[in-house]
Amino acid sequence: MTAAPMAETADTETDGQPRTGAGRRRAPLILRNRAFAAVWLGQVLTQAAVRMFQVGVSWWIVAYAVPEARGLASGLFMAVCTLPAVALAPVVAGAVARIAHRSVLRTAAAAAGAASAALALWAYGGGLPLTAVYAAGLALATCQAFFDPCLTTSVPELVDDADIETATGFELSTQSLAGLAGALLGALTVDRAGVAGLAAGCAAAYLGAAVLVASARFRTVAADGADGGAAPPRRRPLRRILAELPSVRRILICFTAANLFTAAVFVVIPLYTRSVLFGGGGTVALLEASLGTGALVGAFTGTRVPGRPTVAGAWCLGLMALALAMPGLFAQRPVVAGCLAVAGWCAGAVSVRFVALFQRMVPTADKPGFFAVMQAVLGASLPVASLVFGSAGDFLSPQTLCLVQGIGLLPAACALALLGSRTPDPAVPEPAPTGGER
Repeated sequence: MTAAPMAETADTETDGQPRTGAGRRRAPLILRNRAFAAVWLGQVLTQAAVRMFQVGVSWWIVAYAVPEARGLASGLFMAVCTLPAVALAPVVAGAVARIAHRSVLRTAAAAAGAASAALALWAYGGGLPLTAVYAAGLALATCQAFFDPCLTTSVPELVDDADIETATGFELSTQSLAGLAGALLGALTVDRAGVAGLAAGCAAAYLGAAVLVASARFRTVAADGADGGAAPPRRRPLRRILAELPSVRRILICFTAANLFTAAVFVVIPLYTRSVLFGGGGTVALLEASLGTGALVGAFTGTRVPGRPTVAGAWCLGLMALALAMPGLFAQRPVVAGCLAVAGWCAGAVSVRFVALFQRMVPTADKPGFFAVMQAVLGASLPVASLVFGSAGDFLSPQTLCLVQGIGLLPAACALALLGSRTPDPAVPEPAPTGGER
């Protein structure tokens, strides 16, 4: 195939070591592309750290720090942690478009490491106020708001075009790995070492990620996707990007509505553990690990789900609705863990199908703005969900909240199914707007 020599050349530029086409096909992407492997591991560390911090602090609030109104306090914390991705979307898009991507990634990871280290020192000194923990959560979320869309935009600079979907699968799997690592370490670390140990572990992960990103080599990708040094085209306003991609806009609206109910799981799990299962940090770890493991498997198997993206996504949302509602009826620990694993698989499978589709559909010049908009649009529901479900948790049982989650997902699943043929198949990307349409 003619793609083999091109892939060979690109691999030489990225890794510094030429390989034959047959060798490249046999080796997994992260083994034959050292630059992508370094950045991918950096993303694993940053997202694991922020997830560990969120899970740990949520459990710390519910179990140790706040005697009353635990739901509101934990919901407010999660809202603070999701706000930067929404509020800073235009700033993030501008920074990703103007500044070298390696610099953005490295600076974000290093800044988060510094914030975590400062919190660890404060906590070791004693007298740590709740507001300081909230501020640290805001700082880490702000750094992550720059890191995530920048890395997604950087994929074409790290891999060949034929590897984009595979790289997307690895990239999305980091969220699942991060959820798994955060689940296993967050609540358990708080039980054993407090917030000080939690923050110290996060600092080590962030600083390690900064070193990994700094060691990677990024290629220059022109607007048409070919390597080169052509001047970048004029950026379009963020709202116009979505206006000219109507099918993408409809999908994002559906998932934003779905996120109002799926995102609440991170508030519901600590409350469910304490009030229904009467467990400790180990139980939180089990439930969060089940969710993360399911999402990890879904990220790697999502491309095998048959059907158009909208049809597959609708079925996955429907199955997720059932899985999230079941703990409201059956309070046995194995049942809850299994349901969360199924819900995680659905989330991972849907994500890899649609993000890979967006990578193909969105013009290269628009990707910095688009992925910042995508993060903001999908994240807009997260602070609302955290506050609403957190506040409701002080008045309603966690089992009732589970039922509300499941019922609330059904309209979003139906809306996605109704999109039907209006959404293109991944193999047939939506035509990019011409210069005259801009």
